[in-house]
Amino acid sequence: MVNVSSSAVDELKATLRGQLLVPGDADYDAARSIWNAMIDRHPAMIVRCAGVADVRQGVTFARENGLPLAIRGGGHNIGGSALCDDGLVLDLSLMKSVRIDPAARRAYVEPGATLHDFDHEAQAFGLATPLGINSTTGIAGLTLGGGFGWLSRKYGMTVDNLISADVVTADGELLHASDGSHEDLFWAIRGGGGNFGVVTRFEFALHPVGPLVYGGLVVLPFAQAKQALLQYRAAAASMPDDLSVWVVSRLAPPLPFLPADIHGKPVIVFAICYSGPLENGPATVASIRAFGTPVGEQLGPMPYEMWQQAFDPLLTPGARNYWKSHNLAEISDGLIDTLIHAIAELPSPQCEIFFGQIGAQTQRVAVDATAYPARDAQYAMNVHGRWDEASDDARCIAWARAFFDASAPFALGSVYVNFMTQEETGRVADAYGPNYERLVVVKGHYDPHNLFHHNQNIRPAMES
Repeated sequence: MVNVSSSAVDELKATLRGQLLVPGDADYDAARSIWNAMIDRHPAMIVRCAGVADVRQGVTFARENGLPLAIRGGGHNIGGSALCDDGLVLDLSLMKSVRIDPAARRAYVEPGATLHDFDHEAQAFGLATPLGINSTTGIAGLTLGGGFGWLSRKYGMTVDNLISADVVTADGELLHASDGSHEDLFWAIRGGGGNFGVVTRFEFALHPVGPLVYGGLVVLPFAQAKQALLQYRAAAASMPDDLSVWVVSRLAPPLPFLPADIHGKPVIVFAICYSGPLENGPATVASIRAFGTPVGEQLGPMPYEMWQQAFDPLLTPGARNYWKSHNLAEISDGLIDTLIHAIAELPSPQCEIFFGQIGAQTQRVAVDATAYPARDAQYAMNVHGRWDEASDDARCIAWARAFFDASAPFALGSVYVNFMTQEETGRVADAYGPNYERLVVVKGHYDPHNLFHHNQNIRPAMES
């Protein structure tokens, strides 16, 4: 055990309601496995927390013993912040409670819950809040970085719907953060990542959504990409808030509604979610169907909960993943040409580039209202490198970086913190822009010794 006596470890174990795992234990390797297979770290111990008391014990133990500390919620972070080498991992994945108050339209969510856990409970009452697009993603990491998805154009970022949070800080105290209590901490956790403490409960506002939405996929051959994107760009400005259309460029997966001769060929996909009245769905998406001549489409009413899981088969755990990202104010002609060049050189059948449409309500919030600052972003662009074999690492990473560099002149210069990889620490200030200095101050107040640094780290002033 690194710098820790066996008696101290035994004492920690005796205080826990959950489980303490160390190397050699039967469940240790499974517990250190996360979504991105490129991350292979060996913690000295993993505390599988059963509740807030375990979280407080784990934080205190790491602080008092000088151990590196990592926090695992869903384990989806691309940079692997859920794990650390030779330190203590607080594994929150067993804390999965989701309680819905349908009369008040509130959700009370523990940090181990996934998007599917949340949607399953909320949709039982025809309610939802903006989340991500992969149902196995953890609520905690998604929210702390900002959070956006199919409902964001109508209801804002995930953090715009956060009402309060319970936070265990670096000194082991449990604080309730809201607009009326520890306001500076509440401001900081709405986009500032895991820099300020461990959230043990989130309170979200809920909105009437579904249970059915109208949407699906329109798939065009990539030869039509330029004209289709020009039409998409022209149409986007007048799209209603309850319509979200994302653009995905990749090789066609073997979807059942696509002809077999299209499988494995470059395509551009318009992924559509319309949460307005179902009867208005066909008319609302008619113009999107006319962006080109589809090789296949699947559109219609579907359960919102099902749509939230639609992309899960393309994002299963166990593959190697590498992302590069920009925020965009527009999809410019130069960016379209750069995209066409990159798709012609895809290094793996699983690689893709997407433009996640946000804007609308996300832009109606003041830049300084939350730590998440990118209120000028109309799209979050992500280059998603994904492959299976370590021998392909260099080639696939080089492709992602090349497109990232080539597309930079057409981007805002900011970045969504949840899309940043582990080597991008130099972009942290870019991620927070005008809010960065205020975040440094809040960090210095709640975590002056930077205990919570296995993240896209905001260093307190004394360490800056």
